Amino acid sequence: MNIERLQLTNYRNYESLTLDFSDKINVFIGENAQGKTNVMESIYVLAMAKSHRTANDKELIRWDADYGKIEGVVNKRYGGVPIELTISKKGKKGKINHLEQTKLSNYIGQMNVVMFAPEDLNIVKGSPQIRRRFIDMEIGQISPVYLHDLLTFQKILKQRNHLLKKNMGKQSLASDVMFEIYTEQYVQAAIQIIRKRFQFIELLQDWAEPIHFGISRGLEKLVIKYRPVTGMDASWTAEEMADYLTKKLEEVKQREIERGVTLIGPHRDDLQFFVNDYDVQVYGSQGQQRTTALSLKLAEIELIKQETKETPILLLDDVLSELDDYRQSHLLNTIQGEVQTFVTTTSVEGIHHDTIQHAKLFRVTQGTIEQP
Repeated sequence: MNIERLQLTNYRNYESLTLDFSDKINVFIGENAQGKTNVMESIYVLAMAKSHRTANDKELIRWDADYGKIEGVVNKRYGGVPIELTISKKGKKGKINHLEQTKLSNYIGQMNVVMFAPEDLNIVKGSPQIRRRFIDMEIGQISPVYLHDLLTFQKILKQRNHLLKKNMGKQSLASDVMFEIYTEQYVQAAIQIIRKRFQFIELLQDWAEPIHFGISRGLEKLVIKYRPVTGMDASWTAEEMADYLTKKLEEVKQREIERGVTLIGPHRDDLQFFVNDYDVQVYGSQGQQRTTALSLKLAEIELIKQETKETPILLLDDVLSELDDYRQSHLLNTIQGEVQTFVTTTSVEGIHHDTIQHAKLFRVTQGTIEQP
């Protein structure tokens, strides 16, 4: 899979921009705050219908415009497909082959991307929220059903939390019929998410373990574990999980009523990474944490390829300078000739690799891009 052309209208600092790409390596060179990352972000938004940098879609629209638009032509095994995403104050609308999609969940997955940015190093050492977002975004690319289930879960969670907050401290809520109904719906929706996450981590483990072993020169074994806050196990049936979660919710019901919020479920779960049986987040060196993050990203590429039969597009946003020469070379060797890749950097002088030497170079200066 590759993106052949990108057109931006009123996106961030770009009023109008059209770029044609190489199907191999594309490098955007320029000083910071010139607009390199905005181009990278636009490719990500075109694929995922949301930014990796902000939750506020209005920030994506040029400051004096009513809407922003991203258009691209994506080449797949069976030919080119035009896709388009329009962002306005009313929301987002996606088109595939010029046909408007009724749901964004139908739109996402037409173009698969793997983003690796400096903040992705926080997948290992950052907050559980970052890791949950990582899981949700990646499963969503390969499973539109998961996106639908996730939206359903979030809607029910919001309703349940609203009822808890509205009746905070009121003991009458413990026997409220509406609260019981929301709890039953919540359990069923939560189990769908938990089971899918377990399955995804199992697949990711299969790819990440040998990749990490290679990057660490055979010295480290990586193990990834999904940790539901309730302590469930991947081997349990859906019924066993539902019974267990129901029991746990009953145990914390009093605390939930007192605090006015749902205390357990997928929105509180986490991932753990172990290298040679040690928790990398707690005991890992910075090098081990970076190797783990890199292994995850390279595993994502292989996993998406396996599940969709298409090679995803790789976005390396100012990340090569964060990796030492060995990890940098390993990354570039892995993608060479296989994956359409976009790189942003302030300079290519420190990157000694054939892949970069043969790249298509775009020079970015104050929001203007000079194309070869």
